[in-house]
Amino acid sequence: MLDTAELTVIGPEHHGTRMPLEQFARAKGRPGHLYELEKGVIVVVPIPGLPHGRVVQEFRDAFSEYRRTHPGVIDYVGGGGEAGLQMPEMQSERHPDVAVYLTAPLTPDPQPWEDWTPDLVIEVVSQGGEDRDYRIKRDEYLRAGTRLYWVVDPQTRTVLVLTRRGDTWREKRVAESSTLTTALLPGFELMVAQIFAVLR
Repeated sequence: MLDTAELTVIGPEHHGTRMPLEQFARAKGRPGHLYELEKGVIVVVPIPGLPHGRVVQEFRDAFSEYRRTHPGVIDYVGGGGEAGLQMPEMQSERHPDVAVYLTAPLTPDPQPWEDWTPDLVIEVVSQGGEDRDYRIKRDEYLRAGTRLYWVVDPQTRTVLVLTRRGDTWREKRVAESSTLTTALLPGFELMVAQIFAVLR
């Protein structure tokens, strides 16, 4: 475990190093990588490539259009460096590819990530990150209180839709020929084929 309480910069060499969430939340990551905390251990991953970014952009564009046509439903959409999810009990901090918040934070704190849980989280699966997205984050987002989790997999061209049902997920896999909808966003529709068309 890093014992330097004043550590402000972390880099790729810290992958696998233990660190308390409170310290990680204050630290700065060196450019060129993404940094998350998983059960008290620093996880360093490369910045995803352009295909990953184009898939994320399809969702961001769809939510922007939805906010324009359905004002007042979505409060905020962020991702990567624009939103976070701090989970003190699990000693984890995540930065989803897309995080959708339907209500405003309860406090005016400019860093509300410990107290503000996204209603919908989207992760686009990268090669090598399957276990994180399908298994580890699935459990973390459930415990954190997220109501809906979409795991978008370019390899299978499917979306795993996980809908909260009490203390577990109800699971449904949506094929490329189908359309994504959710009761959380009345009137929202996004064709799965459109999401993956950007990869061709």
